[in-house]
Amino acid sequence: MESLLSLGQSNVQSTKQDLVYSVVPLLKLICLTVIGLILGHPKAQLVPRATFKLLSKLVFALFLPCLIFIHLGETVTLRNFVRWWFVPVNVILSTVIGALLGLLVAKVCKPPPEYIRFTVMMTAFGNTGNLHLAIIGSVCHGAHNPFGPACQKTGTAYVSFAQWVAVLILYTLVYHLMDPPFERYEVVDDGIEIQELSTNDLNLPLLLETELPAMGKTSFIARSSLSRNSVPEPDMLEEGGSGAGPGSPKSLGCLTESQIVRKIRIVAEETPVSHIFQPPIFATILAFIVGMVPPIKSVVYGYDAPLSFITDSLEILAGAMVPSVMLILGGMLAEGPNESRLGFRTTIGIIVARLLILPLAGLGIVSLADRLEFLIAGDQMYRFVLLLQYTTPSAILLGAIASLRGYAASEASALLFWQHIFAVFSLTIYVIIYFKMLLSCV
Repeated sequence: MESLLSLGQSNVQSTKQDLVYSVVPLLKLICLTVIGLILGHPKAQLVPRATFKLLSKLVFALFLPCLIFIHLGETVTLRNFVRWWFVPVNVILSTVIGALLGLLVAKVCKPPPEYIRFTVMMTAFGNTGNLHLAIIGSVCHGAHNPFGPACQKTGTAYVSFAQWVAVLILYTLVYHLMDPPFERYEVVDDGIEIQELSTNDLNLPLLLETELPAMGKTSFIARSSLSRNSVPEPDMLEEGGSGAGPGSPKSLGCLTESQIVRKIRIVAEETPVSHIFQPPIFATILAFIVGMVPPIKSVVYGYDAPLSFITDSLEILAGAMVPSVMLILGGMLAEGPNESRLGFRTTIGIIVARLLILPLAGLGIVSLADRLEFLIAGDQMYRFVLLLQYTTPSAILLGAIASLRGYAASEASALLFWQHIFAVFSLTIYVIIYFKMLLSCV
């Protein structure tokens, strides 16, 4: 009888401890967000909007690169680079599953035809950067965190390792899939810009400027060297007769080939390579180079390293990243949602698919990968980061790309707003489940 009582007490104590480990870090983040919301609320106006914009630029250009370089560079080695192979693979898997869920949402909720691609993209691509780092920073805060003394370093390293893959996908595949429908453009003569019929980005929402300020505020302007006048009419093709005239198969083949080559060239020119290589990505590449070359690493990292004063200074700056991100999030939520033509059903469908259904798929994927021994044995932080990739709201970069392309920018802002509101509750539920699952295996 006494043994049963003691067992019951230990189970209650374990459950209570798991709740404390999982809920308290989120409560810290919520407190920081509420402070940002109060400071940025239009009625209070304690901190002007321009200050939040400046803070977001500091996060992007300074605090985040410092955090990545400090923790990723110190943790990564050539051996770890190979051992972490499932982290980028998991990003791709979560994207593919999210895209399938997005197609299902589009089929069931029937958004306006011009927003079907947008629905798929917003369901498929989640936040893999700032929000993950904020959660890990809060979980690892304090000496008694459940992941051990290396919690912050390993967690940041795993998130940074995933981030470059996500950014690469966003600015190659997603950038072109977010191309506005043809109906939104005017057809003009050769060499003349095809302007969007309606643009309204004089006052972009703060939500679209937080994660990539360097992208600027200008909508994408499509260019085309092929207009209606440059395509031969069917009658003209028939007049060529036989041989090598305009109507011959050889001529048509050349025309088709030139159009394909031109299209490939336009796609290559429109891919924003300069936007891919931004400060966080440069910091990741530099951390890889320094971390995987032992002679350089011994000079930069470590208490007795000759350049340790530089890494110490960068670490002080990196400490401002988490509170700054959450304050900015509060300032974004204080602005409220924009108008959206996406439709109530589609908005709810994306939120449910992204925040409730996708994490369940993530639990199955990570559990299966663990059984197949694809994951690092005994590393619970590794598993926690993999699970987070399925749990967060849509990437804020999607909103920035929507603004850059002039396609559904207002809808992206409104959807991201509601997703972050509901994520407060969904993240809490799933983080409790993750902690219960991971800590029971320790």
